[in-house]
Amino acid sequence: MGQITLQQVRKAFGDVEVIPPLDLNINDGEFVVFVGPSGCGKSTLLRLIAGLEDVSGGMISIDGNDATALPPAKRGLAMVFQSYALYPHMTVRKNIAFPMRMAGMDQAEQDRRIEGAAKALNLTDYLDRRPGQLSGGQRQRVAIGRAIVREPSAFLFDEPLSNLDAALRHGMRLEIAELHKRLDTTMIYVTHDQIEAMTLADKIVVLQAGVIEQVGSPMELYNSPRNVFVAGFIGSPKMNLLTGTEASNRGAHTVGIRPEHIDVSATEGTWKGTVGVAEHLGSDTFFHVHVEGMQEPMTIRASGDLTMSHGDTIYLTPDEQRFHKFDNAGLRVE
Repeated sequence: MGQITLQQVRKAFGDVEVIPPLDLNINDGEFVVFVGPSGCGKSTLLRLIAGLEDVSGGMISIDGNDATALPPAKRGLAMVFQSYALYPHMTVRKNIAFPMRMAGMDQAEQDRRIEGAAKALNLTDYLDRRPGQLSGGQRQRVAIGRAIVREPSAFLFDEPLSNLDAALRHGMRLEIAELHKRLDTTMIYVTHDQIEAMTLADKIVVLQAGVIEQVGSPMELYNSPRNVFVAGFIGSPKMNLLTGTEASNRGAHTVGIRPEHIDVSATEGTWKGTVGVAEHLGSDTFFHVHVEGMQEPMTIRASGDLTMSHGDTIYLTPDEQRFHKFDNAGLRVE
């Protein structure tokens, strides 16, 4: 079991309230990602669930039991941090076994759990090596293995891939997703990277200044952002947001259109502009276009075969059915 419920949970440091009262329900077996800009409170919220920070109000329940005042060791949760925090003088086997030895578990059960975790994480061939002989991705897998052997009701990940390069991040992202499918255990994952959030999550919790802006599946947030903040945060490249005449002509205070929902032509279109920066990624090219009458450049996703470059004239035609509309309070208008 791994159902976690937060009821009017808040956190303040002195007179500064960093997390106003919030409610959140995390179902058993879900992969939930907390995402938001730096300083939005996502790591603090995770630490409240883990018991590493005391709540200033409200209740946290785990599997129906009040865990608000329980110490971390009594909550049945396992946490994986950004720092691997491995013991350099110990082998992989001993690093993974450490929490079980501290709990006084018998050797046969330790061996069973170590072998199971090593198999799940492709670490069997590395059990007798020390951390200094491993790559960054392998060290992070050891840290995850140390959490797995505790057989927790939920795993808590606090930006576990931030120390890895791009290739390792992608590989570890896939491994964590596959691990979740195999273990079928609740996982809560904190990241500022919305690509990680979109690719990993069953459910995304978008935070800003400690406030939950929206909760939903990745595609719910992508297709129906609740407000301007979520619209601009979810999606890569981010949504183009327009005000003024372009918005009022479409019956809104602000309208948004995603880069992939704008057609490009060299001869005609709704908007005329000039290509600024062109980011060629192979299959796609992202054009940053200075459109006549608009203050901010627009970002366009086009085929990688399109060969326009800096200074070229370009015509853009948005798909009118794909506009997202928001009122003057920044809330979505259906």
